[in-house]
Amino acid sequence: MRHIDFTSGPVGRKILLFSLPLMVGNVFQQLYNVVDTLVVGKFLGEAPLAAVGSAYTLMIFLTSILIGLTMGAGVYFSLCFGWKNFDRMKQAVFISFLSIGLLTVIMNGAAYLLLDELISFMQVPFEVIPYIRDYLWWILAGLLAVFLYNFGAALLRAVGDSVTPLLFLILSSLMNVALDILFVVYLDFGVSGAAEATVISQYVSGAGIFLYCFLFRKDFHISRKDMVWNRQVFCDMSELSLLTSLQQSIMNFGILLVQGLVNSFGTTVMAAFAAGVKIDTIAYSPLQDFGNAFSTYAAQNWGAGNKARIRQGVITAGKMIFLFSILASCLVSLLAPTLMGFFVPETAEEVIAVGAHYLRIEGSCYLGIGILFMLYGFYRAIKRAGMSVILTILSLGTRVVLAYFLSSFPEIGVTGIWLSIPIGWALADMYGMIKGYKLVS
Repeated sequence: MRHIDFTSGPVGRKILLFSLPLMVGNVFQQLYNVVDTLVVGKFLGEAPLAAVGSAYTLMIFLTSILIGLTMGAGVYFSLCFGWKNFDRMKQAVFISFLSIGLLTVIMNGAAYLLLDELISFMQVPFEVIPYIRDYLWWILAGLLAVFLYNFGAALLRAVGDSVTPLLFLILSSLMNVALDILFVVYLDFGVSGAAEATVISQYVSGAGIFLYCFLFRKDFHISRKDMVWNRQVFCDMSELSLLTSLQQSIMNFGILLVQGLVNSFGTTVMAAFAAGVKIDTIAYSPLQDFGNAFSTYAAQNWGAGNKARIRQGVITAGKMIFLFSILASCLVSLLAPTLMGFFVPETAEEVIAVGAHYLRIEGSCYLGIGILFMLYGFYRAIKRAGMSVILTILSLGTRVVLAYFLSSFPEIGVTGIWLSIPIGWALADMYGMIKGYKLVS
């Protein structure tokens, strides 16, 4: 059985070993939509690319609710692992699977019923609407697969296994690449073909990890005695899950509001932002993985009552985040036009210029979001998920208000949207570090 016990042994080595599969997995996770963006941008044109970019922002908002719930449940699983209370962990798995699964089905139905209203809310230009509607109609069918994969991954990572989720993700991501090329380039299915390729691949990883966890892992086998509705477990886990989900959904709702503002600047800016966000997300996704790895590390040690080891982990993970964020910032800032050229034809000079401008502003400040990811993980682990919500409100609230305010000045325009992002990160970081220092000192 693969697992890492963070309550003993070398801190840096264990965090790094646990982080590396998460990083590789996150890159492959991003491939789902990045490949859609790349293939659509290269073969279908500017308007379809703008549609996929806006749809991505909406889907991130919807899936963030589910991912937040599974992340919160995963923290509770980690606490149980630290307590060595495996019976309670199995009860928590049963309760969380039923409750989050039911919510997924309800969300999926509501999204289809409100599809046109959602498109209208995002201020999508008229010429982009047919494309985004076709894409969303298919991509929404993958919500259940997103739940299955992230639930299984949270369960495995809670006991220190970050390798198995990676293997399923690599398989499905490679399938997505092949199907994207087949459906869009050779079969000419258009934007709906890109969505179909993604959904099929998502179900491969979702169903695969679910079957692995509950059929082939004896330590996760749920017996009849575990299938009880333990109110205390539900309440304890809900406190973590709901607050983590709220934090994730607030963050991505703020991004959705910003996407609506970006859309108001026209198809060219939409297309540039669509490609830029994909590059951005891949560049800083390892920072999010450091934060998630540290969260598992801190949760296990919090459950074991080892506060000194948590302080040691803060220093070690902080050094890793600093070094990687500086490297990522340098590479993205220097290579911004080249990176944009992977997603759009060389003839789309205006799209490349707008996207490169965005990347140089955002990309130079990755340290800000790296620290924020670590703070999110820290507060989840010590059962203060409410602080993550406060940090998100500070970060995204500042970002949304400044984006709308600054972009209203003609001499600043869309640059005001880009500038608002690192300012929001910095404000949340300062507040989170001040509060966190008091807790670990």
